[in-house]
This record gives sequence, structure tokens and C-alpha cells, in this order.
Amino acid sequence: MNVCLVGPAHPYRGGIAHFTSMLAKSFAVEHRVDVINFRRLYPSFLFPGKTQYDDSTSPLAVPSRRIIDSMNPLTYLEAARWIERGRADLVVIQWWHPFFAPAFRVICSRVRRRTRSRIVFLCHNVLPHEPSPFDRALVRMGLGGGHAFLVQSGEDGRTLEALVAGAKVGFNPHPIYDWFDMKRYDADGARRALDVHGRVLLFFGLVRSYKGLSVLLRAFAACGERLGATLLVVGEFYEPRARYEELIAQLGIGERVRLVDRYVPNEEVEVYFKAADLVVLPYLTATQSGVVQIAFSFAKPVVVTGVGGLPDVVTDGETGYVVTPDDPEALAGAIERFFAENAAARMSAAIRADLDRFSWRRCVRALVELAREGDETA
Repeated sequence: MNVCLVGPAHPYRGGIAHFTSMLAKSFAVEHRVDVINFRRLYPSFLFPGKTQYDDSTSPLAVPSRRIIDSMNPLTYLEAARWIERGRADLVVIQWWHPFFAPAFRVICSRVRRRTRSRIVFLCHNVLPHEPSPFDRALVRMGLGGGHAFLVQSGEDGRTLEALVAGAKVGFNPHPIYDWFDMKRYDADGARRALDVHGRVLLFFGLVRSYKGLSVLLRAFAACGERLGATLLVVGEFYEPRARYEELIAQLGIGERVRLVDRYVPNEEVEVYFKAADLVVLPYLTATQSGVVQIAFSFAKPVVVTGVGGLPDVVTDGETGYVVTPDDPEALAGAIERFFAENAAARMSAAIRADLDRFSWRRCVRALVELAREGDETA
């Protein structure tokens, strides 16, 4: 097939850009692939972080055409014209925020009028984590141009079906981010590099309110000292760091909590995951999480909350634990249980045995099948 992927890719940073690049590489095994990238992703006044660009010395880059300026409608038409000229059989559009609904609706409308391309939206979040009053109308606008949709959680599938009448929805779990392991460290080497000792817990990713870091800090206050554990909080703060520093001081856990307040470049991801015994995601809301898939790529067990699609990918008691959200006592109990049962080796083996479920090959196949089913029923 001729496949066109539409979404952010290098030089942009973050999980969606990584996903676009990995998907392009996976499609390219059997198909011809073009990537339509962004010339401008977010206007600076809407972006809360330090930079939108990836400064990794080992970037995950694929060839792409940087066409779409999110603030310039003329570039939406330019992107559609490139799709027309490429004679794409399948157009896969990454969907993660309603802000991009006008761009994607214009692209889809023109492509549907002028080509026989099948358009499949790959949905990371149907609705955003931090909602606004306009989200549902924008979702209907943006996704209304698709022929079919691939979701990565059952909850997102139900949300989409409620918003887009008659939507043709397929499911495939988020694939693993398995390219971060650059074989530079083993567990002992990673701990020496970070100067950490004893048991190590990891919270990884951008710090935003819905991720529940305050819940984890309270849970850690209840069990961290008794376990002789260190908590690594690794990721750029998208809300005031002082709020968390004050809580850490109030809880008296400052000597055991290390804050790494920055976006971690690709080549440094490995050291944090290899140093960790257990990765903790105390999210208050979620659809799915790329952090789980990074952890699984290193065969690291996780503790997650029972929100969104997290219970879809974590088998409770086998590849990790699933606890109730916003419950420091339950979170502390799962952390203590992990170490009391010496569960690391058993869970790591279970994760490795389950990895095929999260392969990129399966994701590609799910997208191709959705497109072909549409052709058969057209």
C-alpha cells in the first residue's frame, strides 16, 4: 500500500512524535510510506514547557515533509495536496488534542472529495486530559472526517462512539517503545551512574496534575523509609514545582526523593529505567500511557491506577499491580507487596512473555485491516 502518516515527528519531542516515527519505520517494512509533519506544532503561547524540540544526541528521526502550520489554514490545503499527489491508499492521522481539529478536518474534507484514500485516525486521547468547554464540538469536527478509528483503550473507544455517530472503531494496545535500550548500562551500572542505592521507585514523564504525583508522595511517605527506598521523579514540571517541594518538606521525605526537572533526552531514558525496581503511575485519569510501554520494554513491573486503559495492558498481580486511584494507602500497599513478595523476577518474565501483544507489527496490521474493511464495505 501507499501509506501517508500525518502527525508530529522529529525535530519535535515527546511520545506522539516518537510514535509517528516508530509507526513509519514499521509500515516501511512492507509498504511505501510518506510522513507529513508540522512546520509549527503549538504556538508558543499555548506550550507550557521549555521547548517543543528534541535536543537528543540520538534522535528518533524519519524522513518527513514539514508542511502543516497549526495557525495557517493555507498549509492545511498544502498538506492535502501532497496526499493527493502521493496517491495514498491509507492516510493515518495521529489524534491527541482537539486543538488540531480544524487542520485535520480541512485535510480530510479535501482528501475525501478528491481521492479514494481511506482515512484512519489513530487516537491517543479522544478527549484531552485537561478539558475545556469546546472539546466535544472540536472532537466531532476533527474526527468527523475519518473513515475509521483505531483506539488504544476501551474507554477511548466508548467515548469516541458516543461522540461520532456510526464510528467504525478498532482496538490495538499502545505498542512498546523498545528503542530506548541502547545497551549502555546494566542495573548496577545504572545505579552507580545515578548514585542511588537500595530499592528504587521511578515516576517518569511530564509532571501534570492528572498524573497524581502528590498521591505518590503521600504513599511514599508511608513506606519509603521502611523499605529503604529512593523515589526518582524524572520529567519536566508543567505546573509549579514549588507545590511539590513544599509537600515533600511537609512529609519529611526530602532525603529520599530526587527531582529531575527536565525533559529527558532519548539517550538518558535507559539509565533511569534500568536503575529502577518498580515504575509507578499514580494517575488520577488516563486513556493509556507510553510510560507503561517504556517500562515493559525494559521488563520493569509497574503499579498503575485503575483508570482509562491502564488496566487493559497491566495484568494485576502478574505484570504489575492495579490499585484504586487517589488512594495513597492502596498505592503504598502495592509497593510494599512488590518487595515483600520479591516479585521482580517473576513479573519481568511475565512481561517478556506478553510483549508480542504490544508489537508495532500488530499495530500496523490493525490499521491496514481497518482500511481494507472500509474498502470492502464502500
